[in-house]
Amino acid sequence: MNGRSFLVDTNIALYLLSGNTTIAEILNGSQLYISFVTQLELLGYKGITSKELTSVKLFLNDCIIIDINEEIKKHTVAIKQKHQLKLPDSIIAATSLFMEIPLLTADKGFQRISQLNLALFEE
Repeated sequence: MNGRSFLVDTNIALYLLSGNTTIAEILNGSQLYISFVTQLELLGYKGITSKELTSVKLFLNDCIIIDINEEIKKHTVAIKQKHQLKLPDSIIAATSLFMEIPLLTADKGFQRISQLNLALFEE
């Protein structure tokens, strides 16, 4: 284990679940955290098959899921007001700030948040 930790954005989880080997190599040996938002987005994916649902559940079992708390709420409000991000993205960014770990994402919109420790994945 390399001792790294990441908050994994929904798009990264989807890449990993679809078999992206680059993402798998990046995350190999890392402690994975996800926001409850990502958990809900993955489980509520429209048209998910039972096989895909099983894969999602196995993935979620390997992650530490971070629920909302007062500190994340405060960060979320500040991010939403300053950067006009969608609420789910604001919560995910706030969770990364609260946890003080990098957010691994393919969403360039997070670059607007200068205080965010961002690990931007570009294919």
